Amino acid sequence: MAIKFQYNKTSLGELNKQLKIRKNALPTIKSKESALRSEVKRAKDSKLAYQKELSELKAQYDYMVQLWGEFDCDLIRIVDVELSSQKIAGVRIPVLKDIIYSEKAYDLFSAPVWYAEGIRVLKRMSRLGIEFEVYNQREASLDYARRKTTQKVNLYEKVQIPGYEDAIRKIKRFMEDEENLSKSAQKIVKTRQAQAAAMEEPEND
Repeated sequence: MAIKFQYNKTSLGELNKQLKIRKNALPTIKSKESALRSEVKRAKDSKLAYQKELSELKAQYDYMVQLWGEFDCDLIRIVDVELSSQKIAGVRIPVLKDIIYSEKAYDLFSAPVWYAEGIRVLKRMSRLGIEFEVYNQREASLDYARRKTTQKVNLYEKVQIPGYEDAIRKIKRFMEDEENLSKSAQKIVKTRQAQAAAMEEPEND
């Protein structure tokens, strides 16, 4: 990124101000990036844990697959999924509060004996599936914020801070050269003035 500047004290002061802002902000941004990286990993680990538990639960009840054809699907339905949110490292993420089910009464004497177990399994599976999706969203939101923060760290560290430092060096070098030229010019002028004055002095007889 090309830093626009002029070779004067005003521009030098503004560049120093911008450089200081970025150097002061960098540790905070790096800390946020580190926190987000940890939270992304935590969300991913939780998501994979729910996925694994769901797969194990499905495998555990494989023997019931042939029985599901007899199951009355109206016995249990998800009415609502209650979500709240929380902020982690400045990022708002979803939190599962509750799952509201609607259960239809059935005749305990005429219905298959495994209906109660089937309802319990479906509740457990649906909760695991929803938790998986919630943590999937959490991971996506946190990782997006982490990538944006990493971009900002790289922008400050690799582009803007070196750019401002380089511009400041150029202005200082220019001002030093200008000052040296000015001093040299003044010295030449004084020397010439002294020489002229000496030539104008009347000769002593």
